[in-house]
Amino acid sequence: MAPLRAEAGTAPPVAPKPMPVAAPPNLPHRPGLHQRPGGHSGGGGLPPLPPRPKGPPVDFKAGDHVVYPTHGVGQVQGIEDMPVAGMSLKVIIVTFEENRMTLRVPVNKAASSGLRKLASQDLIKEALDVLRGRARIKRTMWSRRAQEYEQKINSGDPLAIAEVVRDLHRNAGQPDQSFSERQIYEQALDRLAAELAAIDRTDKATAAEKLLGVMKSG
Repeated sequence: MAPLRAEAGTAPPVAPKPMPVAAPPNLPHRPGLHQRPGGHSGGGGLPPLPPRPKGPPVDFKAGDHVVYPTHGVGQVQGIEDMPVAGMSLKVIIVTFEENRMTLRVPVNKAASSGLRKLASQDLIKEALDVLRGRARIKRTMWSRRAQEYEQKINSGDPLAIAEVVRDLHRNAGQPDQSFSERQIYEQALDRLAAELAAIDRTDKATAAEKLLGVMKSG
């Protein structure tokens, strides 16, 4: 059963509807993360990853900052029982303040949906090291690369998202980004900065400046 989504201030649906979630293509295992489902594949024929074994259960409580792959950083408001199709379902209530959205994730599907706590300091340090590296641009059509970038962003994996930021970043004197490149770059930078801001307990603008500084120093 997929997470139930409702706009803030509205009643949740009576019965949940399944939400298909694709996996990112050929990404290596990242320590510190459990499941890593990706976003919409766009129908470009990218091969999905085989199912990964479930990680150990994670306890979520009110006030925890968490990451949901396709929505980024949110905050747990609590865990409650919700009536669904004549049964009681225990769900984790996660709100995303920036887009005023509320997500209801069944407790027994939290790991498989990709819901996780913030990345560890070691994992974030590894992501910053990725940003310092040299861009790796595949010699493929932009439409396919864009699809792969979006899957990396929606994987929720800080290392994969850092790869997108690194590959699409442009320094002074380099060719300008196209409109679509800029959109994907800003989406990846925003997603990574949001998690870094939650970890550092600062704001997203400050975190973004830190990420840009890391790339300049690299």
